[in-house]
Amino acid sequence: MSTGQDEILSEKNTPAGRIEGVSININRMKILALERPVTGVKDSQLTENLLCEEAAKAWELYQSGVLRELYFHKDRHEAVLVLECGSESDARRQLAELPLVRAGMIHFEVIPLIPYPGFSRLFERNKS
Repeated sequence: MSTGQDEILSEKNTPAGRIEGVSININRMKILALERPVTGVKDSQLTENLLCEEAAKAWELYQSGVLRELYFHKDRHEAVLVLECGSESDARRQLAELPLVRAGMIHFEVIPLIPYPGFSRLFERNKS
């Protein structure tokens, strides 16, 4: 039975194609988070230590099943994240824990996503 919380699968209930111990999000929504620069922040402020802390936190979010995909914009050095969270506010709380966000060096535009309904509308119309 689903509790709406992250579940850790054991060997006994691992579905085919799943990896034991990987977090599976149930009753979650996808969130697109676009990194936005903060005016006045210089690259020289991004110390190696701070960037290592950022990478460690991103890895922690990935391992927990919150951070599902991580990219960089092709033309700008800005991160594009796909999160799975219970709500938009939960995503904002998770992102606020990133060291670069805590330090005020970056912020994120948060976009909650819903499934595309166009196919069902098309197929419903064709049933008539």
